[in-house]
Amino acid sequence: MLASFLIKPGTIELREVAIPKPSEGEILVKIKSSLTCGTDLKAFLRGHPMIPMPGLFGHEFSGVVADVGKRVKKFRVGDEIMAVHSAPCNECIFCKKGLYNLCENIMSTKVLGAFAEYILLPTHIVKQNVFHKPDSLTFEEAAFLEPLSCVIHGMHDLRIKKGDKALIIGAGSIGLSHLLLLRNKGADVIITGLEKKRLTLAKSLGATFAVTPDKLKNILKKFTDGLGVDYVFECTGQPDVWQSSVNYVRKGGTVILFGGCKTGTTVTYDAGRLHYDEITLRGVFHFTPDDVKEAYNLLKSREIKVLKLISGRHLLKDIGKVFIKLAKGKGIKYALIP
Repeated sequence: MLASFLIKPGTIELREVAIPKPSEGEILVKIKSSLTCGTDLKAFLRGHPMIPMPGLFGHEFSGVVADVGKRVKKFRVGDEIMAVHSAPCNECIFCKKGLYNLCENIMSTKVLGAFAEYILLPTHIVKQNVFHKPDSLTFEEAAFLEPLSCVIHGMHDLRIKKGDKALIIGAGSIGLSHLLLLRNKGADVIITGLEKKRLTLAKSLGATFAVTPDKLKNILKKFTDGLGVDYVFECTGQPDVWQSSVNYVRKGGTVILFGGCKTGTTVTYDAGRLHYDEITLRGVFHFTPDDVKEAYNLLKSREIKVLKLISGRHLLKDIGKVFIKLAKGKGIKYALIP
């Protein structure tokens, strides 16, 4: 089969490798569509601690079951499926506390290699995080299961309701996914970013305001009558943006730090603002099986229009060109078709 390997930052190679054979409890999936994401782009540009090099990469996908191992009962050859690339072990201390996204083994047992013709899913993922794709969904829509699960996890327990005001910082694929989910919950949203095309798309997706950072202060004052927003969603992973994010939230508001900074990065906040204004800072990471189920049901109901986030479709053999486009800031997400 043909598979993409990230050799080093800036270098992707397509290689012919053997099609894996599923062992007991595993399924082999023939990929019909895979999607690029910001994490893949980070790895391409400068490497990523969770994506070993040289090695397979890509983790947003959907496809058709090509083979099954012994004792697999839920899926058969020919089934159209959608899945995510990880699942908790259910045995470690964090799993026993119900913190499944913080499972001690979840990153070491994740599966990479969606930018290929086939992907092998191990037993723990098959049991928890693989679903039959509804006929009403395209394979491209189904491949949004993983990123949508991450966004859902970041809003878990926030009780966002109609009329709440939210600010999204960063208008990339994750920021725009936040916009779709917030609008689905009835929130009024302002989003800020650097790319005017992305801001135009954000307006079409339901943002009340979509502005560049230099205009944010004045627009935000108008948007909230000077009070500040109920929620801020930081989706850039830039330390200076992490620090400034608390400037936009009202007293008693919540800042969701979704964009990941490099380990070892430090940021500084005004302790008085956090204490006397009761600001909640919340880091979020990955997702739980419940988040994946919620994402599945949301996609199945077609309540949000994820296809608008796809900037183009390319054959797998053109993956190098696709990532060069992304590196130049062209497009949001691309679908790769084996």
